[in-house]
Amino acid sequence: MVELFLRVERVTTRVALVVAVLMLIVSVATGFYQVLTRFVFDAPSTWSEVVARSSMIWCVFLAAAPGFRGGHMMSVEVIYKLLPRKGLIVLEAAIALSCVLALTVLVYYGTAMTLRVRPQVLSGLGISIAWVYTAIPLGAGFALMAVVARLLAQLTGREDIGLVDAEAEAAGHDDASSVTESARPAPSTPSDTAGPVGASTRRARS
Repeated sequence: MVELFLRVERVTTRVALVVAVLMLIVSVATGFYQVLTRFVFDAPSTWSEVVARSSMIWCVFLAAAPGFRGGHMMSVEVIYKLLPRKGLIVLEAAIALSCVLALTVLVYYGTAMTLRVRPQVLSGLGISIAWVYTAIPLGAGFALMAVVARLLAQLTGREDIGLVDAEAEAAGHDDASSVTESARPAPSTPSDTAGPVGASTRRARS
C-alpha cells in the first residue's frame, strides 16, 4: 500500500512540477508582451497582465508539491545537526503534521472560496475567476500528498532522515572522481613500449 501511494504521489508531483514550469514560462512571456505593448507600441494589452498574474498564482501553488517532497523549504539546519537520529524522526513527524494541518486548511477553504467566486468574471478574459482560485485547493492537495509521501519514505527507510548536505555530497563526488583519476594507468611512451629491442638499439648507438 505504501509503495502504491508513493508511486501515485511521484506521478502527481512530477505533473505538478511540469505544469508549474509551463505556467512560469507563460507568466514571463505574457509579462514581456505586456511591457512591449505598453511602452514600445503604446497600446497596452487588456488581457496579458491578467494572464501573467493568474499563471504565476498557478506556478506558486503547483511548485509547492515538489518543494515539500524534496525537502527544499526553509529550515533551521543547526537543529538537524544537534539532534540524534531518534530526535530527527520526531522532528520530521512534527514538521509533517504541521504542514498537513496547514495544507488541509488550504484545501478546505480554498475549495469553498473557489465555489463562492464562480459568478465573478476575469476582466479582459471573460472567464470565471474560479479557474484561478482552483490553484489553491489543487496545489495544496498535491503538496499534502507530497508531505505524507516524504514522511512515509523516511519512516520506512526508503529515504534518509534529515537534510541532505549539498556541500558534503559535492565533496564526496569530487573525492570519488579524484580517486578514479588516480587509479587510471599512466599513458605509455614510445620508449616504454619499445621493450628490449628498443633498449638494445639505444645501447648499440651509444
